[in-house]
Amino acid sequence: MSESTNKLYGTVLIRAKEILDYLLNSETAPTLKEISDGIGMTKPTTLKILTTLEALKFVTRDENTKAYFLDVSLLAYGEKASEEFDIRSIVTPTLSRLRDSTGETINLGIVNDNEIVLLDKFESPQSIFLKSRIGGRMNMYSSSMGKAILSAYSDTEMADYLDHTDLKKVTPNTITTSDALIADLQTTKGRGYSVDDEENEVDIFCVGFVITKYQKIYGAFSITAPKFRMDSEKRKKIVQLAKAAQKEIIDKI
Repeated sequence: MSESTNKLYGTVLIRAKEILDYLLNSETAPTLKEISDGIGMTKPTTLKILTTLEALKFVTRDENTKAYFLDVSLLAYGEKASEEFDIRSIVTPTLSRLRDSTGETINLGIVNDNEIVLLDKFESPQSIFLKSRIGGRMNMYSSSMGKAILSAYSDTEMADYLDHTDLKKVTPNTITTSDALIADLQTTKGRGYSVDDEENEVDIFCVGFVITKYQKIYGAFSITAPKFRMDSEKRKKIVQLAKAAQKEIIDKI
């Protein structure tokens, strides 16, 4: 829903959300002036809304620094939203269209115990037999969804993952050293997607895309096809379509 296509009720609510979003994305707690300048709102109006948000315990003001923080009371809303959130309800329409536009199988996965669990699969009409099944598990280090997610890990999270994971060979192409994996993840981060070139299953090529917003990782999706169908031109087209799908999904979260 957008203001341009729907008549929204409550301009103040919209401006309040702009303030909350600004606080959410600020690396350090901002002052009234910084918030006002950052969202392009006058200081008097910004102050009035902040005062209301403070009374509602949505924000907190530090009396010494005059800076504003999101209040811990918002954690209850976040926990409730997390309990009820189902990534499948968000991604299904988008990934179904991606399957139709690419003609290839789309997988949706989440992390559990340092592995990828296949949450859903959107089968291609020209699908071939794959080992993966809904509810099945695969290595993060050898799968495109796993590597897409690992590329979004902090240094601490990555170190913890490596401490608890044996990089065992699955196919002749599987990465089995920490240095090689970290180098591959740097490449993944730079281009915006991961590649599984027969690393998890022989003759299978996949590209993976992480679903992350506000430093929270929700999962990942991949496009999977037999390698003989993934020439350079088709890969280029698939990546372009997948990046658009990734943005569409993230915008919905």
